[in-house]
Amino acid sequence: MAIEIKPQQFNKILVGVDDAADARAAFSYAVDKAKRDGSQLGIVSVLETADINIYQALSKDFIHGTRDQLERRLGEYVQAAIDYGVAKDKITAIVDEGQKPAERIVNHVLPEFHADLLVVGSIGKVDSKKLFGSQAAYMAKNAGISVTIIRS
Repeated sequence: MAIEIKPQQFNKILVGVDDAADARAAFSYAVDKAKRDGSQLGIVSVLETADINIYQALSKDFIHGTRDQLERRLGEYVQAAIDYGVAKDKITAIVDEGQKPAERIVNHVLPEFHADLLVVGSIGKVDSKKLFGSQAAYMAKNAGISVTIIRS
């Protein structure tokens, strides 16, 4: 009996991004997979509200400026995906806000976007006994869908 090799194809891929090397590696993987599969691609970044102090939180100018910066950066990711060959109408940029990005993605973004694959990055540490960072581990454990973790 011959073994048939049939790569898994996904309809909706969600990738979490920030400016870390592992997130850029996850983005590259997700964009390539979306292009090959003809998938919808969601690109999500979470504005971490835990990193701001009370005065910043009360300042609409601060929150608005930070969110604008994040949206501009997401626009750069969208353009990179288009330049790679993913159709513009298949890309959704998503900005979310919260104190714990992994929980926001799992509990809010995934249910709204209806992804069937989540791609996230994780920084690989040579001397670490942990295989993945806490954010990636949380998402892999709780996403309820296929998760690909790209280590850098």
